Amino acid sequence: MRTPEAKSSEHKTYLGRVLCLLFLTVMVTGNMFAFQHGQYDLLLRGGHVVDPKSGISAVRDLAIRNGVIAALQDHIDPSSALKTVDVSGLYITPGLVDIHVHVYASTGERDSYAGDNGVFPDGFTFRSGVTTVADAGSSGYRNFEDFKQHIIDRSKTRVLAFLNIVGAGMRGPKYEDNLSDMEPKPAAELAKRYAGVIVGIKTAHYSGPEWTPVEHAVEAGTLANIPVMVDFGANRPERPIQILLTEKLRPGDIYTHCYSGLRDELLPDGQLNPGMWAGRKRGVISDVGHGGGSFAWRVVIPAIHQGFLPDSISTDLHIGSMNAGMKDMLNLMSKFLALGLSVDDIIARSTWNPAREIHHPELGNLSVGSPADVSVLRLRDGQFGFTDMYGARLEGKQKLECEMTVKNGKIVYDLNGISRPDWNTLPHDYTSIGDPRWDALNPASKKP
Repeated sequence: MRTPEAKSSEHKTYLGRVLCLLFLTVMVTGNMFAFQHGQYDLLLRGGHVVDPKSGISAVRDLAIRNGVIAALQDHIDPSSALKTVDVSGLYITPGLVDIHVHVYASTGERDSYAGDNGVFPDGFTFRSGVTTVADAGSSGYRNFEDFKQHIIDRSKTRVLAFLNIVGAGMRGPKYEDNLSDMEPKPAAELAKRYAGVIVGIKTAHYSGPEWTPVEHAVEAGTLANIPVMVDFGANRPERPIQILLTEKLRPGDIYTHCYSGLRDELLPDGQLNPGMWAGRKRGVISDVGHGGGSFAWRVVIPAIHQGFLPDSISTDLHIGSMNAGMKDMLNLMSKFLALGLSVDDIIARSTWNPAREIHHPELGNLSVGSPADVSVLRLRDGQFGFTDMYGARLEGKQKLECEMTVKNGKIVYDLNGISRPDWNTLPHDYTSIGDPRWDALNPASKKP
C-alpha cells in the first residue's frame, strides 16, 4: 500500500509532466504561428538607407510590423517576414514631408485656394514618395471643420494644416486683405481643439502696409504654442523683410517662398539680403515653397553659392504649380541635386527637418517604433531639364524617381510592381495576391 507521501510525489510528477507538455505545445504552436505569419509584415532588403535623424547613410535591411518600423539592421533573414521586397540599388528614406500644399479642393469656389485652386492630395502624394502634407492656410477658423470633414478625414495621405489667420481662409484679396477677420483668439482656440492636426498659423498674400496679419498670426501661434508660416504678400517699404525676420517672427517660425526674389531676398548687387542671414541666426526657418511664382534661378543660384541653403523643401502644390515649373516634390528635390546638394542633404530637408518644424518628430525618420512611412527612390542618371517660375531652364544630370511608397506599414504605390510576383508564376485562376498586413493596393486590403 502506497503511503500518502508516495502518492503526493507521484501527483507532483504527473503535474510536472503535464505542465512540461503544455509548455512544449505552446512553444511549438507559437513557433508555427510565427513561421506561418512571419516576425515582420514587410521587409525591404538591400536598399541604401538615408535616415537623417540617426545619421545612417548605408545599405541596410528595414523591417516593418503592425504599421511601425520594427528593425533596421545590416541583415534581416527574409524567412522572418511575411513579405520581402528586394530594393537593391534604390534609396530607402523616410516618407517625404511636404509642409506647404493647398489641398482644400472640395468647395467648388472659383479662383480660390479654398476651392478650385486646390488639389485632392492622394493623386499627387504617394506617386512622389510623399506621405505627409501640411495645407498652408487654405482654411481659417470659420471653414477649417469643413476642410477637415471633406479632405483631412477622407484622405489616405496624412493631411495636417496651417490655419489661416484670416477666418474665411485663402479665398482672394476680398478676404485676405480684411483686417477685421484676423482674430487671434478664435484661431488659437481652434488650433488647440485640433492639436496635432493644426500644426501652425499662416498669414499670406496681404497687400496693405500694416503689420497686423503677421502680428495677429504670431499672437495666435503664441497662444496655441505652434509656429507661424509667412507668405509675406506684397513688397511694401513700410514692412521690410529685415524687420519681419529679425523682430516680428519668433525662433521656429517659418518664412516660406525664401527664393522668390519678390521681397528683396536678393539685393541688386547679387548679395543675399543681410536680413536673411540675421533671421537664420535668430532661428527663423527658411522654407522653399516653390509654387507657381516663388522660385527663380537668378535668386536661388546666387543664394546657394553664398551658402544659404533652405531649411526645408516644400512644393506649394496647387493647380498652377503642378503643371508649371514645380511639378512635384521629387522634381523639386532634383533641382537641388542639380545645384550641387547631395542626396543626403536633400532627404534631410524633405523629411526630418520639416517634421520637426511642424512639431511632429515622430515623422520623417526611420527609428524603431516610428510610424512606418517609407519612400523607395531611384536616382536616375541622364540629361534632364528643370525650369523655374519664369520658364528659365537649368540642365541636370540626375533625377529622383519614386519606385514605391509605404504608409503606416502598407504599400500604397508601386511604380514598377517590384513588390509583385510575375503573372506566369501564379495559378491560372489567380485573383488578389496581396495581404492586408502589408498591401493597400490589393482591392481586398483595408484603407492604409
